[in-house]
Amino acid sequence: MSKGRVLLAYSGGLDTSCILVWLIEQGYDVFAYMANVGQEEDYEAARVKALKIGAKGVFIEDLRKEYVDELIFPAVQANAIYENVYLLGTSLARPVIARRQIQIAIREGCQFVSHGCTGKGNDQVRFELAYYALKPDIKVISPWRIPEFYERFPGRQSLLEYAAKKNIPVVQTTKAPWSTDGNIYHISYEAGVLEDPNATPPKDMWQLTVNPEDAPDTPERITITFQKGIPVKVHNHNDNTIHTDSLELFIYLNTLARRNGIGRIDIVENRYIGIKSRGCYETPGGTILRAAHIDLEGLTLDREVRRLRDQFITPTWSNLLYNGQYFSPELQFLRPSLVASQESVNGEVKLKLYKGNVIIEGRKSDTSKLYDMEESSMDVQGGFSPVDSEGFIRIQSIRLKKWGINNSENL
Repeated sequence: MSKGRVLLAYSGGLDTSCILVWLIEQGYDVFAYMANVGQEEDYEAARVKALKIGAKGVFIEDLRKEYVDELIFPAVQANAIYENVYLLGTSLARPVIARRQIQIAIREGCQFVSHGCTGKGNDQVRFELAYYALKPDIKVISPWRIPEFYERFPGRQSLLEYAAKKNIPVVQTTKAPWSTDGNIYHISYEAGVLEDPNATPPKDMWQLTVNPEDAPDTPERITITFQKGIPVKVHNHNDNTIHTDSLELFIYLNTLARRNGIGRIDIVENRYIGIKSRGCYETPGGTILRAAHIDLEGLTLDREVRRLRDQFITPTWSNLLYNGQYFSPELQFLRPSLVASQESVNGEVKLKLYKGNVIIEGRKSDTSKLYDMEESSMDVQGGFSPVDSEGFIRIQSIRLKKWGINNSENL
């Protein structure tokens, strides 16, 4: 008698293929779910494989546009970044993947959902917090936290032996000495030889971007147009290519960044569960968009609105995404504030892409009146009386004079 229905987040690789068969072995009816968020996979081959090894059904969903519109572009609006360097490429994809998994589980009458996340990583937290927020009564099977599973499969060799025993097809390739996870926004590399934080990443590790030293000697110049902080158009002035559809626009920015060697980082970060982790990332198009968006805000965003957004919304939004709390009352509270902060962020930014660099070459806005050339000019008075600054300084100095009287020893 079946223990129930399980919807497994399935990649088609060794780990989740073995998990699929192991769950069947435990007495469950297993269905496989694959989300296309832009990773390079042979989805049809994965479907055939899952059915061959016992899946009751396979559901493959193209979530790329949903991912770009709902997660990536709001992250651009927020200038989202974790620990001032990581652009959140892995964590950004998890909410749309988890939500669709829960929707299918409900539709197919699955009492359980499962995944292949390890017991030391962030993704187990991200997926499961999303599951519980979306369907509080769902039951989660996390094999890599079940002693019976991880003691039976302590390493890759034991998984390969199990696959051979159970006739699970395995592609015979030399496994790279690191693990990867990719989507349309980025790819990550960790573990293996990268666990030594002082080991320089091998040149052949990087999959998306060319080595900046090998990028073209001729720079590419582009203009990105934003409406309310959302990119709506990219224009390549080198060959006059133009894209306006959100998914096509982002894919094209990835193409530009990849061939110009843009978007590589190598960091040590603090995982949510408390472990430090060394990771290498490539975030090509996202790196361009963040630079352009931040620059346009300098022209179009009120000083105090920008200060509040930078001090509160950006770090809070980023931490919530990193920690797997996209479906939370906190983020629901933040969303209207983020949208409101971007009402004036309309205009164009000119950029030069050159050997790993994103160089701003100009910006304009036909709607923002915050910048006044005459008012800012060193050559034109422009309605600003320099004598007014004397009173401003006198008022600002009152507090500092008092502090100076009480701290004369600082001289």
